Amino acid sequence: MGSRLSPEANAEVPREALSFHGDAMGTQVHLDDQRSTARRRSTFHDGIVFSQRPVWPGERVALRVLRHEDGWCGGLRVGFTRLDPAQVPASCLPPFVCPDLEEQSPTWAALLPEGFVRAGNVVCFWVNRRGWLFAKVNAGRPLLLRKDVLVQGAPLWAVMDVYGTTKAIELLGETILGDPNTECGMETKFQIPKPTPGSPVGSLCQSLKSHQERSVSSASTTLPTPASCPVATHTSVAPVPGTSSKTRPGAPCVAGRSRRWL
Repeated sequence: MGSRLSPEANAEVPREALSFHGDAMGTQVHLDDQRSTARRRSTFHDGIVFSQRPVWPGERVALRVLRHEDGWCGGLRVGFTRLDPAQVPASCLPPFVCPDLEEQSPTWAALLPEGFVRAGNVVCFWVNRRGWLFAKVNAGRPLLLRKDVLVQGAPLWAVMDVYGTTKAIELLGETILGDPNTECGMETKFQIPKPTPGSPVGSLCQSLKSHQERSVSSASTTLPTPASCPVATHTSVAPVPGTSSKTRPGAPCVAGRSRRWL
């Protein structure tokens, strides 16, 4: 079992800086040598990436949007998954984190408002003990994305989809912990479980592969089916410094639809 966490123990537990997993990634992803930067080569999909280690409840995953590419509809998706990327071959990954990976595995992701993921923006996201997924952009207030992440019983890895208008991202690497006294931050006395031996990764991989083949076959001739990623509500976020007050997440772009033909 994992060790119990407390505000005092948090400072004592060494944490490996976050980077991208070097093997489990979408077919269009290119990582730099330090595995801190993920760039999508072409098209608008196949940009799934994972953290190289499980993420603690309340630990912020911090990234910077390096490049924004106009012409697509929808951008960066973020979330968490119980899939251990070390056990999932890259060939098994579907083109989209949602709905594809969510439908085929215990994964919870959400899209960020398109106007909030412009080049230069810093995005932090995390999940608390209640299973609430939050994100914060620059100096803005926390944005509640969803409330249904299962945090008990298995470790969670961060998952990101370098999708659509988001062309490249950089993990900032440092460990950022939330305030243990707030509902958005680190909860005390929480155990991070170890991966369960003998998990049915093989059958899951086959399921993912079959789903990928259907999706890619369809995408080669038509636009992909719209995704059902949850979006933030209009009232849950304040305008981000440096962005237009007209940019609101309440009118989401239909995920998966593109203004470009493949």
